[in-house]
Amino acid sequence: MAGAEGTVEGVRRANLSRVLRLVHEEGPLSRASLTEETGLNRSTIGALVGELAAAGLVTETVPDVHYRAGRPSPNVAAATEVVAIAVNPEVDALTVAAIGLDRRVVLRERTELPDVAGVEQVVAMTAERVARWRTDELAGCRVVGIGVAVPGLVRSADGLVRRAPHLDWTDEPLRDRLAAATGLETAIDNDATLGALAEHLYGAARGVDDVVYLNGGASGIGGGLVIAGRLVRGSGGYAGEIGQNRPGIALPADRRSGAQGTVEDEVSRARLLAAIGLHSADEPTLEAAITMSPNAEIVAEVERQRRILATTLANAVNVLNPSVVVLGGFLATLLAHDAEGLLAAVTAQTMPANAEDLVLRSAALGEDRLLVGAAEIAFARLLDDPVSVAGAPSSPAGSGA
Repeated sequence: MAGAEGTVEGVRRANLSRVLRLVHEEGPLSRASLTEETGLNRSTIGALVGELAAAGLVTETVPDVHYRAGRPSPNVAAATEVVAIAVNPEVDALTVAAIGLDRRVVLRERTELPDVAGVEQVVAMTAERVARWRTDELAGCRVVGIGVAVPGLVRSADGLVRRAPHLDWTDEPLRDRLAAATGLETAIDNDATLGALAEHLYGAARGVDDVVYLNGGASGIGGGLVIAGRLVRGSGGYAGEIGQNRPGIALPADRRSGAQGTVEDEVSRARLLAAIGLHSADEPTLEAAITMSPNAEIVAEVERQRRILATTLANAVNVLNPSVVVLGGFLATLLAHDAEGLLAAVTAQTMPANAEDLVLRSAALGEDRLLVGAAEIAFARLLDDPVSVAGAPSSPAGSGA
């Protein structure tokens, strides 16, 4: 009998997870829509929604519909008061956000830094911000955890930052230190992997099963892969480091970093900023400066980087055969400069069959894409086991996603 009870309990937890994940990922849904999506009967959906509402994870509202006969089906939405903290350290800034279970960016603060921040500084700044928000803007909210998007190699087994070269971090236990400093469960992953996750769930690659995502930021170029609908991390969690490949460069004059230069050495946000004459800029500022400038030096640098990027993408397309390539950060700006031209340059260097249905897209979530991905791993345990996790106290002993 105990085994049967365990099976029933497991099914209940799985169904609670399905319902909560649906309203989290799809937005508000009626009970009737939940019944259709899950295949469960109306009374079961009613009981599941009631349990999630009692746990403070969803809310119900009756739609204002007067022209239909019968009783309207209540709308079920993720609770706005349930939030995750998302953190993205970069070489020139630290961005911290609070993102709701309903996917709203509730708060977002970007602090520009004069020097590269160490782990201690990132932990201290994040902890200070979280503490301040919890006594002010988030005073009425339930903060379920922290997710961190790191521009470097993160070991899946224990969340250790093995190497973030541009931050000069090696074997740093950032996850555990943040958890200890804030008292919140913390999850951590590579920034481009989280960008791929966010764009696959909510952005330019939504509904697409085979995706290559490249993120261009202040810390270089990272990649994330979705193959057959599943996020690919590799055996240690390090898959997708396309920026570390050494590109074939057809024109010797295009090479800037020497014979052993990597993709991110050549296709570089820092080189674009230098051509523009800026030390630092957020993504909208950099995009506007490139788009509006008639400066011949800037135009030449953009074209040089696009040629090398095209070869890099062609290599990825030949190996992985994605249907969509998504470019985020300054790479999206390079794409927008002439999207059809970049696609033509990519397909000219691929096997024809590999690229016959290929689409290049800019990241749809803009500068929030890494934060949205970080929030997803912070919400992961709650979405997997809603009522048990919602009823449990926050634990400083965070675990990686």
